[in-house]
Amino acid sequence: MPESDLANIELRSYFVRGRNCLLVRGQFSDLYMDYYLHLMQHGIKHEQHLDTMLKEGLAAMALHQASRPHDERCAWTIHMQDPLLNIFVTGGGYPQSRVTGRLFMDDIKDMGKSIIIAQTTRSNVPPRQSMVEFQGMDVLAAVEHFYTQSEQRPTRIFRLDDEEFVQISAEPDADTAWLKNLRQEDILKLDQLEVLSLLETRGFVFDCGCTVERMFPMLSRLADEDLDYIFEEGPAGITCPRCGAKYQVPREIFDAWLAAQNQSQDQDKA
Repeated sequence: MPESDLANIELRSYFVRGRNCLLVRGQFSDLYMDYYLHLMQHGIKHEQHLDTMLKEGLAAMALHQASRPHDERCAWTIHMQDPLLNIFVTGGGYPQSRVTGRLFMDDIKDMGKSIIIAQTTRSNVPPRQSMVEFQGMDVLAAVEHFYTQSEQRPTRIFRLDDEEFVQISAEPDADTAWLKNLRQEDILKLDQLEVLSLLETRGFVFDCGCTVERMFPMLSRLADEDLDYIFEEGPAGITCPRCGAKYQVPREIFDAWLAAQNQSQDQDKA
């Protein structure tokens, strides 16, 4: 989908005065519309409960990114033990932040436990990875547990009506007892109960940014006999590992791209 057609949602970050907590909230309906258009475009269908899990993973990633430095990018693989599947979500970018993701349900390695694997990159900072085990099938509860264990920041995430989500995380010297005891009804009237200071508004879209040309490096790593096999009956089918988008690639287009890459490398060596 052209970038100009993507729905931009706003996530707002607030400092909760007197509680020393960071609040991020946003309404995800428009972003989810683009998510469903993406599924339709590429013929992807999910059972309802799996669809909900992926949507909540996307919301959690966006809320996380809205509270992080602008140059940070993050990817989570949420490995569920029962049912056995991987939920992959990733996000980053500024001033236009993007989130995308997909489900992996075939040939999943049984790790014997449910676990979140988080990979984080940032300019001029070594990449880092962390893994946290969790229990149950609730994606938002799993992310809360990840924050507590890996980020060392007690965090609560709330589902509200009309696909609105709220995340509240502890900052240094936070009132953790208040945070722990927050209830759904408290969130609905938080503006009246607490003093919230707006820190930042950040836009998010559902978009991977993948194109058929960006899939070519994956093909180029295959041996010649493997390339002959996947092109044997015509265009090769390629699936984006980040969003599940499906592309059909004619052999002549890939060969032209590969020849251009080889020519560029030869010129660099000259």
